[in-house]
Amino acid sequence: MPITCPVDVRCLTAEEFEELDYKVMGHAFASQNELGRLCDEGVYQRDIQARLLAVGFREVQIEVPVTVSHAGYSKVYLVDLVADHAVYELKTAAVLTREHQAQLLHYLFLLGVTRGKLINFRSPKVEGRIHATRLSPEARHRVTVDATRWQDVSSECATLRQTMVELVEDWGAFLDFALYQDALTHLLGGEALVVQRLPLHRSRVFLGTQRFHLHSQGIAFQITAVATEVEAAEAQLRRLLPLTNLRALQWITLNRATIQFVTLTR
Repeated sequence: MPITCPVDVRCLTAEEFEELDYKVMGHAFASQNELGRLCDEGVYQRDIQARLLAVGFREVQIEVPVTVSHAGYSKVYLVDLVADHAVYELKTAAVLTREHQAQLLHYLFLLGVTRGKLINFRSPKVEGRIHATRLSPEARHRVTVDATRWQDVSSECATLRQTMVELVEDWGAFLDFALYQDALTHLLGGEALVVQRLPLHRSRVFLGTQRFHLHSQGIAFQITAVATEVEAAEAQLRRLLPLTNLRALQWITLNRATIQFVTLTR
């Protein structure tokens, strides 16, 4: 199986989740009231787990591993808390951010469930945000591939494109784009071979070096997740490319349910 988890996590209805969450949040407030708001995340994890088990929750797991694999590649994510199928990410941050929301949604997609909650213990009062998605696992696998602007600049370019398509067919779309980038890097030879620092020049002025992912000599690949302002993102890549000695940049952008393959050349 491409995505596995040792804990049975089923999709809860909104009503089921809210009923459980009411109890969980009561103990989250109690935890902060007793422990304060300066503890590490793991301290709150274990405290919440103990409190929920003490009041009759059946299954309360922390650091739940979710393994994503494909053709020799494997990555493990750890979900902070699963309490009777309800999924939580616990934070000790000044404020909750869009990055925290994206992390939670990534975990929901991996687990095949539609709602979960962020809980922040660092704020003066415990902050909780429920996030839900209508995307089912089946919907995440209904993906359109747009390669109308792609060129096989080298023989390895076809392998790059096909490998990316196979990853999405296996895992579905909408996951964190860094996962696909990490998998491609591994499957195309590993970080020691693929990741290189290249010199940047403006005219003849040396500006330093920058990290790129190369899948063949003189050709790099870049994965982004861009749902809006796609043209602006392309314009930035076109500014970067002439600063390098690359022949081409193969751009793979995840635009919701569409994967666009675009070849940018000097």
